[in-house]
Amino acid sequence: MAKWQNDLMLDAALQYVIDNSTNIVLCSNQPASFTEASNTITNGGVAIATSSITSGDYAGIVDGVGGRKIVVPQQTDVTVDETATATHVAIISGTDLIYVTTCVSQSVTAGNLVTIPEWEIELRDAV
Repeated sequence: MAKWQNDLMLDAALQYVIDNSTNIVLCSNQPASFTEASNTITNGGVAIATSSITSGDYAGIVDGVGGRKIVVPQQTDVTVDETATATHVAIISGTDLIYVTTCVSQSVTAGNLVTIPEWEIELRDAV
């Protein structure tokens, strides 16, 4: 028996990300909680640099390779708060950790500017 789901189910999950995103955070490690993602290393977290994002920054939900996706827009000229090696990027709301992914490991220096490239969140169709 084949598996199937309505695109609206996947769209609802992606819309949650769009509607609740307030910040994209470059992290020195995988954050396990909102507190870790929202606090700098000096303050007991893993945040290296933080950029604001709103629902209007997203282009919307579209078909992906095998499901539905959103494109998380590039963040340019983000001020680095902590000298560290970036390994993860997180999306947070005002109170919750929403999504975490890995990034190319790169050393960054406090006071410099960094660009967080565009990336995608894709939810796959049932297989």
